[in-house]
Amino acid sequence: MIPRYSRPQMANIWAPENRYRIWFEIEALAAEAMAQLGEIPAESARNIREKGAVKLAGINADEIARIDAIEAVTRHDVIAFLTWLAEAIGEDSRFVHLGMTSSDVLDTCLSVQMTQAADLLIADVDAVLAALKSRAFEFKHTVTIGRSHGIHAEPTSFGLKLAGHYAEFIRNRERLVAARREIATCAISGAVGTFAHLDPRIESFVAEKLGLAVEPISTQVIPRDRHAAFFCALGVVASGIERLATEVRHLQRSEVREAEEFFHAGQKGSSAMPHKRNPVLSENLTGLARIVRSAVTPALENVTLWHERDISHSSVERAICPDATVTLDFALLRLAGMMEKLTVYPEQMVANLDALGGVVHSGEILLALARGGILREDAYRIVQCNAMASWSTLGKPEHKSFRDNLDADPEVAGRVPAALLDAAMDSKLHLRQLDTIYMRVFGEAGPAA
Repeated sequence: MIPRYSRPQMANIWAPENRYRIWFEIEALAAEAMAQLGEIPAESARNIREKGAVKLAGINADEIARIDAIEAVTRHDVIAFLTWLAEAIGEDSRFVHLGMTSSDVLDTCLSVQMTQAADLLIADVDAVLAALKSRAFEFKHTVTIGRSHGIHAEPTSFGLKLAGHYAEFIRNRERLVAARREIATCAISGAVGTFAHLDPRIESFVAEKLGLAVEPISTQVIPRDRHAAFFCALGVVASGIERLATEVRHLQRSEVREAEEFFHAGQKGSSAMPHKRNPVLSENLTGLARIVRSAVTPALENVTLWHERDISHSSVERAICPDATVTLDFALLRLAGMMEKLTVYPEQMVANLDALGGVVHSGEILLALARGGILREDAYRIVQCNAMASWSTLGKPEHKSFRDNLDADPEVAGRVPAALLDAAMDSKLHLRQLDTIYMRVFGEAGPAA
């Protein structure tokens, strides 16, 4: 986590203050559940709650340093916290953490933090979806060239491009919701998860108060396949960010220039070349996506622990939980802003569409010849020959358009009506099914062209 790519809302989730407050809440709730079951005095549970709340309300850098100093001696973070907490609670501190093990606190706290992070990420995706939907309808009927292998293919619409990314982020939202649900579990089961010293009703009480589900079976730790699924979902979302960022980067290339990131007044693109307008945001998003995905493999490797538990996962999670969520949060908000302000050049899209002399209509011409009675193999040969003749002479004095070559070809002239060729070379025929696709993606077609 570095400040440059951190928003306070997400970074605060992983701050020591939030972690210690959650730890205390788990301990206080467990004590209250024990009091309800008659295992500890009700007055003791009230003292734990009231005195601990005062202690946690005043937590600051000095208090955190005090916990760190205790941990330097105990070499155990939870014990250090409990020792610090006991200073405020006094005699009733003997009922804090009664029958519990450290993982009950650590893993349940991590579940709370990850659900808090997931809630922010889902809201972030909603912002991306709003931007994409708005721009997709704005450019629904804006004709542009579709590309396969980076080469001109057939016409499409710029809005349709954005609609495809919108559909992907709808799926990504569903993945995050599912990942949140999977990680939102509570384990207060004691050493090796047998409830030997704890009534399972304590776990149920804490889980309900924290808005978590009860972990059906824990082995002292919450099974790490849940965490692995969470980080896999983050990785897929990051890849969706990169796919859209890569599209913007390609469209902004000088040779293409169909769209570009908004260039702010006073912005500088290069220290050496004053003319530069670089796709810095989308390049940055590409890099941030790599950081998020880098958490996936360690999370998968964390699934395998020795017997009922070990702590090989702990050091990994201390790094990847804040880093991946903070980075993804920043990236999603940057992506939303970039798409809201994306500058689009429809005229350049038309120019690029026509740049190859009309050969991008070869597929429709092939169909037109076939409908005109020419065998498909012959039609393919005719179309390819005329398209390649136009392509290979681009920029040369002898260049002729694809249509000119077709009109001069005796195998075409007189056999296929000119009106049929005209219709085949109308880019807008590729937009005939836009309403159907938009209804599938958005549930609405929007205004007519």
